[in-house]
Amino acid sequence: MPADSVPADRTPADRVPTKGPAATGTAVDDREFLDQADPYRRELLAHCYRMLGSIHDAEDLVQETYLRAWKSYERFEGRSSLRTWLYRIATNACLTAIDQRGNRPMPSGLGAPSDEPERPVVASPEVPWLEPAPDTVVAADAADPAAIVAARESTRLAFVAALQHLPAKQRVVLLLRDVLKWRAAEVAELLGTSTAAVNSALQRARERLEQDGPARDELVEPADPSVRELLDRYAKAFEDADITALLELFKQDAVWEMPPFPEWFTGADVIVRLVIAQCGPEPGELRMVPAAANGQPAFGLYRRDEDGVHRPYHLQVLSITADGVAHVSAFFDTSLFPLFGLPESA
Repeated sequence: MPADSVPADRTPADRVPTKGPAATGTAVDDREFLDQADPYRRELLAHCYRMLGSIHDAEDLVQETYLRAWKSYERFEGRSSLRTWLYRIATNACLTAIDQRGNRPMPSGLGAPSDEPERPVVASPEVPWLEPAPDTVVAADAADPAAIVAARESTRLAFVAALQHLPAKQRVVLLLRDVLKWRAAEVAELLGTSTAAVNSALQRARERLEQDGPARDELVEPADPSVRELLDRYAKAFEDADITALLELFKQDAVWEMPPFPEWFTGADVIVRLVIAQCGPEPGELRMVPAAANGQPAFGLYRRDEDGVHRPYHLQVLSITADGVAHVSAFFDTSLFPLFGLPESA
């Protein structure tokens, strides 16, 4: 085992301890470790999220990474940077988790779209669906605008969903080489394989991503004023139950999916029929609260209960192009609302 590695066994932990094992010496060593390692926590969380497709699993694996690193810090010899060492631990932990838990799909990755929006939809809660991630958790913490844009592109929901179609080691190679810009030799050392094998895996991963990856629509940046104006109109159309206005905001080939329901739909007219059939909103029945997920605009949608209070209904993550709303992922998991800082009622 290399001197700068740690055992691969999983050790659950809720937090990184503030006082280390006796082998490390004193609490000063612990403070030194935390001071040096903590600045990498956000980017490690983004890496684990890309690997796993679950922000909850990613948070658990980052905690596990820091616990493993803390326990083995006295054996860290500095042959690689601390950042590289932490990434090695996190990546190996993610590989173990993928072996145990499998991949997290979106409905559009499982079959053909439905053309019957009026037909009742049936949830599949047993499927471990892909989860969105709040920008406040995975966004780049950098002053460099180019770094922020690159981080946003690498956490886009469609990109993370496409990664789920890759075998785990191809996923690792693609992320380490194309996103984190590791050298092939570094990836080979982590995976215990050859540079040639890494290059071959990267080529296969790129080809698969070209086939299953995000659509090539040119997304408009969330900060663009035109996006803000479109989003305001979109929220108002839902809140006013203005179906005509809503139809005008979708691209003709727009996609709508809504885990845990496996059905998904394409086409502006079909999506609007779905909203009418499955939601049948009246003016004032729905409220939209802005949020941000995966570098994309999002809304917490609230629906009025019998007591007149608007409560969480689902979380929408949108892809916006110059031609309108291209994709909506509506997550019917209200436990996500606190993670996005969304209120209990609106």
